[in-house]
Amino acid sequence: MCGIAGTYRWPDGKVVTDRLTDTLAHRGPDGAGRYSHPAGDGEVHLGHRRLAIIDLSGTGAQPMVSDGLALTYNGELYNAPDLRAELAAAGVRFRGTSDTEVVLESWRRWGTDCLPRLRGMFAFGIFDERTGELVLARDQLGIKPLFLLRRGTGLVFASELKALATATGGKLEVDDAALVASLLYYWVPDSRCAYREAEKLPPGSWLRIRPDGEVRRGRYWNLKDVAHEARGSAPPDLAAVVEESTRRHLLSDVPVATFLSGGLDSSYLTALAARDRPGISAYTIGFRAEDARFEAMPDDLRYARQVAERFGVDLHEIEIAPNVLDLLPRMTYHLDEPIGDPAAINTFLICTAAREAGIKVMLSGMGADELFAGYRKHLANLLALRYQRVPRPLRRGVSAAVDRLPVATARRGYRSVRFAKRFLSFAELPEETAFRRSYTMYDRDELLALVDPDLAGTVEDVLTEHADVYQDNDLDDFVNRMCLGDARMFLPGLNLTYTDRSSMAASTEVRVPYVDVEVVRAAFAVPGDRKIVGRQGKAVLKEAAASVLPREIVYRPKGLFSAPLRAWMSRDLAPLVREVVNDGELVRSGFLRRDALARLVAEDAAGQRDYSKHLWHVLTLEYWYRDATSGSGQSAR
Repeated sequence: MCGIAGTYRWPDGKVVTDRLTDTLAHRGPDGAGRYSHPAGDGEVHLGHRRLAIIDLSGTGAQPMVSDGLALTYNGELYNAPDLRAELAAAGVRFRGTSDTEVVLESWRRWGTDCLPRLRGMFAFGIFDERTGELVLARDQLGIKPLFLLRRGTGLVFASELKALATATGGKLEVDDAALVASLLYYWVPDSRCAYREAEKLPPGSWLRIRPDGEVRRGRYWNLKDVAHEARGSAPPDLAAVVEESTRRHLLSDVPVATFLSGGLDSSYLTALAARDRPGISAYTIGFRAEDARFEAMPDDLRYARQVAERFGVDLHEIEIAPNVLDLLPRMTYHLDEPIGDPAAINTFLICTAAREAGIKVMLSGMGADELFAGYRKHLANLLALRYQRVPRPLRRGVSAAVDRLPVATARRGYRSVRFAKRFLSFAELPEETAFRRSYTMYDRDELLALVDPDLAGTVEDVLTEHADVYQDNDLDDFVNRMCLGDARMFLPGLNLTYTDRSSMAASTEVRVPYVDVEVVRAAFAVPGDRKIVGRQGKAVLKEAAASVLPREIVYRPKGLFSAPLRAWMSRDLAPLVREVVNDGELVRSGFLRRDALARLVAEDAAGQRDYSKHLWHVLTLEYWYRDATSGSGQSAR
């Protein structure tokens, strides 16, 4: 796991590449490397920051150069032993034991045809000295990031967007459409980028640039096609698939630990990992007692302790009582784009604690909810279909009664009321609109009222994009349509993004065994009526886990890997919210309307609506926007 960067036929390419690579130092504190070579009438420069995980010796250093190929690579290849054996049988002689060398030799033998054979998480740039071509590639599911920017016949790329801003001297223009999308989702979808010129290489794709400036793109893996091919397949042995993926994800020359929230996903992985690595460490979080009471949060620690005791896991408990006023700007910097999920703070603090204890690699249960319908929104959208059959007068009465209920008092919040109000906000809408509204921040009219009137067309474009992605499938299964939409948008756009940035900010690698090509195939071979059974989400995964975990863990109420936002907003962050509403850059620039923001604050303070997540995201967007439009040179709107 590392940070990669490079320039191709770019002015002052060596200086720029050094600057890019230095910006990524937190991603790889164990070493740094550079490579330069002519490319047509220009040059290519590759940079690398190393977090040494496999083959800790110098034979694993990068950029790796061998017989005319130069590779800068970020990731882990979990089937590296299999590919190494195949290549060795074909006569390849390896100098070391790193997966980097396996990627390089796979490329030499198969070119782009090697990409679907790679099982893991990765982003890399590989240069061929004979042809002068540079190829960039990204893993199938978008676990690892790769940003790029093209000008003329040149290109610059890096693991993080902030590095590209550095490469251009800060002269990048904010993309209003990306910010509007960020307001809607509380993250920027993978199809967009917060700066106009920059882009994210799509998951499962590659880009080739030649010395004459010609660019070709290819797609080697498509999640929609995988879901289509998997439907109707024989039911998989899901327990075997998950166990095999977890075992492969333990491949490492340094200690591995796990996240352990006490929920199903992390508990299952931790139990499986403990079979292979007895005494493995795990990290869990708790919150200040007053914050947890106010938020009515479940007692996840009790379950985490039970799992740790049963499987002989060395459990480390971390109380999350952060100075959010200090952490907010720091996290905004590391997240690269405006992301309003406070779980990023949890990830950062857990990884920081693990790193201080000498742990470089963590396993996370990320992805199981998206693939196996484990979120409340999945069940809620199914329930909405039934609710629509309730007589309209009765529905109106229910809506009026719930509307009058408070979501919080001065002493505590009421989660059930928040859930009821959320449910009623989408329960009568058509399928795609309801699904979008079940997890996004605003409906169409609310979003239009919040932003500059000149952005009305942009709002429509963002909403249309969601509809296009959601409807771009031929699945006849409502639950799997939701899962596919999540796996294409929510998973890479939010969860994998904040996990990568937050963990790498602490110089720690997080691996996600559920976000694995074989687990994904198995997930879409499972019909929706086996994923949600009655009111149980992830039913098929729970069946698999029940052979390992006690029923109390498997069938416990769903927890939240989140933060006590309402408590933070009512105390720590209240003055900052007022400042942003009254005199923030977003308001002064005209991007957000002061009166609409003030209404959110007033209704939240009165306890009639829960806008804590909305206001948290406004704060993250404000801090990001200040940096992006400050004296460092980035252009405003």
